[in-house]
Amino acid sequence: MEEPDEKFKTGQKLKFFGDGYEQKLEIDGRTIHSIPLMSGDFLVEAELGVKSGVAGGNFFILAENQPAGLLAADAAVDAIESVPGAITPFPGGIVASGSKVGSNKYKFLGASTNEKMCVTLKEVEGCQIPEKVKGIYEIVIDGVDEATVKAAMKAGIKAAVTVNGVIQISAGNFGGNLGAYKLNLQELF
Repeated sequence: MEEPDEKFKTGQKLKFFGDGYEQKLEIDGRTIHSIPLMSGDFLVEAELGVKSGVAGGNFFILAENQPAGLLAADAAVDAIESVPGAITPFPGGIVASGSKVGSNKYKFLGASTNEKMCVTLKEVEGCQIPEKVKGIYEIVIDGVDEATVKAAMKAGIKAAVTVNGVIQISAGNFGGNLGAYKLNLQELF
């Protein structure tokens, strides 16, 4: 395992939430704090390391309905989890609300809803949704390097397209305005 670029004493600070009931544990040579919660204990490492990587690989799953799209998104997330060094940073691995850089109406926002990919806004000018599509899910991938993110995107897409009802795979490139990397789907295959 590589050494982190920086360390944060996150768990060392969070332990105080335990109000004296927290416990300090040693697991696999790591210092862990156990903080009691109503639903059970929350375990957190005393120190968390951070390393630079590549963020924001993404793809959209366009499906004939929401259940097919969600099933495909779950399959994609499962496949991505098998790629070492890659994560899907959103809860459950699936983006709850696809977004775009900036806002059409509220200039102070850095990001807002991606109206051209919302199934309930098909009448919007520039809509990019095929007529038969009734469910869209976005998967975002982060990884230790560009090759890892590309491998994870490829694995996720291959898994998603095996689900009956998936009509198309697309991606948001946001005009190249989001991040230092531009990962083209066509180059993955």
